[in-house]
Amino acid sequence: MKKWLNYLPTIFIITIVMSLIFYSSQGTTEQMNYSRFKDVAEHAEFEDSTLTISTTIIQVEGSYKTEGKDAISGFRVIVPNTEANLEWLETTLTEDGGRLTIADPNQNSVWINLLVNLIPFLIIGVFFYLMFSKMGGSGSNKAFEFAKSKARVESNVKVRFKDVAGCEEEKEEVKEIIDYLRSPKKFTDMGAHIPKGVLMVGPPGTGKTLLAKAVAGEANVPFFSISGSDFVEMFVGTGASRVRDMFKNAQKSAPCIVFIDEIDAVGRQRGAGMGGGNDEREQTLNQLLVEMDGMTDNNGIVIIAATNRPDVLDPALLRSGRFDRRVTVNLPDIKGREEILQVHARNKKLASDVSLENLARRTPGFSGADLANVLNEGAILAVRNKETQITMNDLDEAIDRVMMGPAKKSKKYTEKDKLLVAYHEAGHAVIGLKLEDADMVQKVTIIPRGEAGGYNLMTPREEKYFHRKSEFLAKITGLLGGRTSEELVFGEISAGAVNDIEQLTKIAKNMVRVYGMSSLGPIQYADPQGNVFLGRDYTQGGNYSNGVAAEIDKEVRKIIDECHENCRKILEENRDLLDLIAKSLVERETLTNEEITNLMNYGQITNPNEPVEVQEPKEVEVKEPVETEVPPKPPVGVEKQDLDDALNELTKKKD
Repeated sequence: MKKWLNYLPTIFIITIVMSLIFYSSQGTTEQMNYSRFKDVAEHAEFEDSTLTISTTIIQVEGSYKTEGKDAISGFRVIVPNTEANLEWLETTLTEDGGRLTIADPNQNSVWINLLVNLIPFLIIGVFFYLMFSKMGGSGSNKAFEFAKSKARVESNVKVRFKDVAGCEEEKEEVKEIIDYLRSPKKFTDMGAHIPKGVLMVGPPGTGKTLLAKAVAGEANVPFFSISGSDFVEMFVGTGASRVRDMFKNAQKSAPCIVFIDEIDAVGRQRGAGMGGGNDEREQTLNQLLVEMDGMTDNNGIVIIAATNRPDVLDPALLRSGRFDRRVTVNLPDIKGREEILQVHARNKKLASDVSLENLARRTPGFSGADLANVLNEGAILAVRNKETQITMNDLDEAIDRVMMGPAKKSKKYTEKDKLLVAYHEAGHAVIGLKLEDADMVQKVTIIPRGEAGGYNLMTPREEKYFHRKSEFLAKITGLLGGRTSEELVFGEISAGAVNDIEQLTKIAKNMVRVYGMSSLGPIQYADPQGNVFLGRDYTQGGNYSNGVAAEIDKEVRKIIDECHENCRKILEENRDLLDLIAKSLVERETLTNEEITNLMNYGQITNPNEPVEVQEPKEVEVKEPVETEVPPKPPVGVEKQDLDDALNELTKKKD
């Protein structure tokens, strides 16, 4: 049909041209009445004429010349069918040698003549109808589709629970929904009602959408998916109409699952915010509340919604009977990360040296999406390096790229800046090695990444759900390691610790205001809402006095000062180790966990106790030496003697 629509303008032009030709050819034929024809016949010389004799009339067509003129004119006239008229026509039309032809009146039907005359108008009418209907498809007809649901339907979902790793407890929470969708009778016989709604809460990238699709795949039911923002439009009432249409379509496909992603876009609290709420969004939410648990019962429809902002949702949406169950999808632990890596490594060509368990240990705090990105970045790096398999070096670089961005190897340091960055990162490493509750050092590098001049990968010694006060203090002390090292070695500080200061200040404030880990006692001074845009407590101010605010500032400063003194003490006691790690970083630029441990235990990069494979020397032909002038070896990086001199000079200056 679309192909024919492209040819319509051409057909239209051809039709117009043919119609003009047709009517122009009839333009010289004069339509006469009977009286006019009798007057012309007295002075005209007829040539070819045709009589079409019907029951009551005689249709006469032909051509004639008038006296004194050579021009030939056409005529058409209708004469009553009488015997006298027929004799007169035969005499008049053949009087001057004209030829007369009697035509069969049934040769051309009235319907055929009518159809021939109507064809041009029919073509023009069809053309305009198709053109207007095509315009209406994107215009006026769309007005009726504007209020229809934008939910996408998948009838055969391929995702299963085996494709979702790292959330075993969450799977158990939704298994009853699968059983209900498969066999609802055993629940109704027991008098049980399956939850109408399941709210999945968790950080971004933890697999909330994937888990919802897996539920639909395991239950083998249709899966309606829509985003919360698809409901809200500029025109009031559109979102509510779309909600009604979505549930109407879902009712036809029941049992089914309706998945609403980012429900906080439409489910925020009503009447909140500066200047009131949004009428369109609130009407949409009202309709959603009614559809989920209102005057009608949507049997067989299970609503699954996902959000990472449950604190902004309307209380009416979270009550029992609507979202009965809340499933928290947290970041995976080490076992969950290993399972997720195994799922995403199915189609990856991994080398024999790749250990997914080791990779999971080095990625605490990574979500499922982050882990998938690590493996994908590793595969891209392997292709870039023209390798046949993904090696551990590729994955190690991929972790750094995901966390900090690509390495800026082209960025050149001055020797002074390189030494400064080396001591800064070495300070973090020493605190991680010598402080019991500090994070464990995995990797230290002075190669710039992102906005950071250096990079220190430190992971918790073991993953915990609750953190003690000593662990928070150790975290602050570790963050102060770089800045304190600069003070100790160079006698001044740089702006490189800005991110460290931001993190440690946040931790110290939370210790005082949220966790009650100070002399102010177990009182929470932080605003539990923290969302000014919701309009709550906007005019109430803080929930403590100015005097308490000053006490909070003193406690925060006290915590940081104590950690700073402890950090300085550790670095002064381990100054030799600090210098050794800094010197090694200047020479090698990157140190691994094993190399840093060897520096601490043996004072060198390698372990002297490990056996070294000694290869037997090969017999080679000894030739006479030729005296040649050997050019001096060019310096590479910082020479050891220069570095020793710089360190001695700094030590003397400090003493």
